[in-house]
Amino acid sequence: MSFTRPNIIRPPSEWKSYFLPLTGGCSNNTCAFCGYYGSRLQVRDIDDVKQEIDALALFTRSGVRLPDLPRVVYAVAQGWDGKRVFLQDGDALVYPFPKLTEALQYLDEKLPSVERIGTYATPQDILRRSTDELKELRRLKLGILYTGLETGDDELLQEIGKGVTPGELVEAGKKVKEAGISFSVTVILGLGGVERSERHALETARLLTGIDPNYAGALTLTLIPGTPLYEQWERDEFHPLSPFQSLEKLKLIIDNAGFTDCFFSSMHASNYLSLRGRLPQDRQRMLRELEVVLAARDPSLLRPEFLRGL
Repeated sequence: MSFTRPNIIRPPSEWKSYFLPLTGGCSNNTCAFCGYYGSRLQVRDIDDVKQEIDALALFTRSGVRLPDLPRVVYAVAQGWDGKRVFLQDGDALVYPFPKLTEALQYLDEKLPSVERIGTYATPQDILRRSTDELKELRRLKLGILYTGLETGDDELLQEIGKGVTPGELVEAGKKVKEAGISFSVTVILGLGGVERSERHALETARLLTGIDPNYAGALTLTLIPGTPLYEQWERDEFHPLSPFQSLEKLKLIIDNAGFTDCFFSSMHASNYLSLRGRLPQDRQRMLRELEVVLAARDPSLLRPEFLRGL
């Protein structure tokens, strides 16, 4: 079956990257909240990947466009800074290791100006790679991995189909850091619903402390039609947090997570309030910003619902 190029779903910080698909979908397609739920993993042929790298190198050198390449290749290439590449899709680290190293070596040969490569990676992807394999990928310019932790609540992790324990998440984080790769993680505010929101927040803070990532981002739960969590909400079995309840739990996480030096943000479009800063250095300033909004309880201070997105 031919490979279907995935839509571009990327971390906010990768907006100037070139998006190079190695896979489509996600290998861990059982997360109850996720748009990849039930998706089928596709693995792109390595020769196809190399052809795209060749075309990109030709375009950057001479502006020549090949007629048989998708238009999106050149649309992305026009805005590319030439320095970063993001490997698609939901977990490109699942790409077979010999082919992954082959792709990165070829990319370096054809586009040596590339300084850093990044990709999404499930915790399972990381755990199935040895530290030596990760170090080899680091040598080939894989500089950052983005991983969704979602929660530190062990029971909730199992209920949402994440397929890993908090201990395994910590192990994955330590392996990434040992390999010299930057680790960027996300957690989801409101994932435990009203009833389990405090435990979710406190256990998530505990997990973040155990991993001590380079970057951490908070997203706010958005219910996606067709997912099990959406269906639970329709049956009144899941009760979402209000915007201000969500911010209270964000405050709890920031107040309780112990970091050595982490850039923490809630800049993602799913959030009701955008915060950013280094923790622990900016903790008190970030907490004060949250306290002002929580004390006012003024909806006009929040991102409107219609502007929230994934």
